[in-house]
Amino acid sequence: MKLSHRPLHLAALWLALLAWLGFSTAALGDTDSQAPASPAGFEQLVRQLPQGSLPQRADTIARLGALDDPRVIEVLTALQDGQLQADRSAPPRVAVRRGGQLQDVLTGEPVQDSTGFRRVPVNNSLRSQLRTLLAQLNLNHEDARVRYEAVRRFIRDGIDQASIALLEARQTQEESGLVNGAIDTALALYQLNHGSPAQRLEAVDALHGSLEQEARNALTALASHPDTPTELREAAEAALRSIAGRISFYRFIENLTFGLSLGSILLLAAIGLAITFGVMGVINMAHGELIMLGAYTTWGVQVLFPDLIEWSLLIAIPSAFLISGLVGIAIERGIIRFLYGRPLETLLATFGVSLVLQQAVRTLFSPLNRPVSSPEWISGTLTINPVLSITWTRLYILLFGLAVFVALLLVMKRTTLGLKVRAVSQNRAMARAVGVRSSWIDALTFGLGSGIAGVAGVALSQITNVGPNLGQAYIIDSFMVVVFGGVGNLWGTLVSAMSLGLINNFLEPYAGAMLAKVLVLIMLILFIQKKPKGLFPQKGRAAAD
Repeated sequence: MKLSHRPLHLAALWLALLAWLGFSTAALGDTDSQAPASPAGFEQLVRQLPQGSLPQRADTIARLGALDDPRVIEVLTALQDGQLQADRSAPPRVAVRRGGQLQDVLTGEPVQDSTGFRRVPVNNSLRSQLRTLLAQLNLNHEDARVRYEAVRRFIRDGIDQASIALLEARQTQEESGLVNGAIDTALALYQLNHGSPAQRLEAVDALHGSLEQEARNALTALASHPDTPTELREAAEAALRSIAGRISFYRFIENLTFGLSLGSILLLAAIGLAITFGVMGVINMAHGELIMLGAYTTWGVQVLFPDLIEWSLLIAIPSAFLISGLVGIAIERGIIRFLYGRPLETLLATFGVSLVLQQAVRTLFSPLNRPVSSPEWISGTLTINPVLSITWTRLYILLFGLAVFVALLLVMKRTTLGLKVRAVSQNRAMARAVGVRSSWIDALTFGLGSGIAGVAGVALSQITNVGPNLGQAYIIDSFMVVVFGGVGNLWGTLVSAMSLGLINNFLEPYAGAMLAKVLVLIMLILFIQKKPKGLFPQKGRAAAD
């Protein structure tokens, strides 16, 4: 009996084992099906943007915003502005339109055939989601300028309760004074439009020193509206007067900065001429063309080394100094040394040299202007507040001009060459008597002045067109600076360049560019009538000749 039941027991055991295995497999299958999917990356989410229903695309946008990828802001901004396009391939290719050209979002390459691309549509619900999400991303950006522009966009587009919450959250951790000031203005504008009478009065007080254009517009509308309470109107008028005073102050600072920047350009253009004119008494009309050679050297460096744009100026400065300096030495050795003591003949001779150099440049490089790119570190604007901003190019040229002046001053005061140059300029005969080879000093001095002119051309290539006529625009101004400051005096050149730059810049808003130059020339002529030797006349026996 026991043997007869053993097959049944074995069969039951096998059935139980199979059932357990099936249950375990099903359980494992359920576990796998419930496991979380791997998070989607930037590429996958971008390709999902043109697809699916509106709720699915809203979810894709939210998942994109959660990524820590700098390209997210660009893609979402393009989607909000209607500049994001996609084709109908599987998966779709997504591109953003920049300046009329489609560029692939993922590869960065331009799209050659854009016939199959269509704009990725968004409705009001998605626009609202994009606006909030972009505000959050930009407000938390690491760059203070991006955060500032995000707050300003809130101010321009209008502020709602959700925006207030974002701005208040940002204000608790904001370190930039510029951004905090914009946030204060945004919160005060919201309170001015939606607050109680007491809160509106507080908002006007908060806007008392704001330089934002929207704040001025709101206060002007409040002060001119007939239904505005008297107390509120008077507060708005007082705030507008305070803002007007601050704007006038910052406009003055802006004019002062631009005037010093113009003065630094004149300093760079004239400081080389101050040396050659002061030491040798040579009226060098080819000085502007030596500046032009320095500008063309900058262009040539960028053509030869297209991958080194960020370093091009640092390479061009010594290169321009050497090229213009060697050309200057060649001019001195070949022409000018035969004309010492005859200033009018040097004027005619160097004027002929200037024409030759201009025609040579036209023949070699064509008469067209040549484009010179600015490195990224010199581009852009330094924004101090909404009414005061300074371009980095102007600021760097000002610092560069002062650096060149200090370097030249050290050469003239602390080196043997500088000692001999000063000796020759003060008394040529006595310098020869003590063994100074004045002819070589003349050549080296002319080369030094010409090299500095080439360095000036490097700086000018960043703010003006590089062409054969570049030097002609600065030759007259350079002579004005040298004569006004005192022939051969470096400190006089510095003071006169900065003074003429400031006077010209402050006159231009009232008299116009051309009339301002005429007025400066008239004032200079009257000054020379009183002090023919300039602000800082040269000392020595030669100075009395």
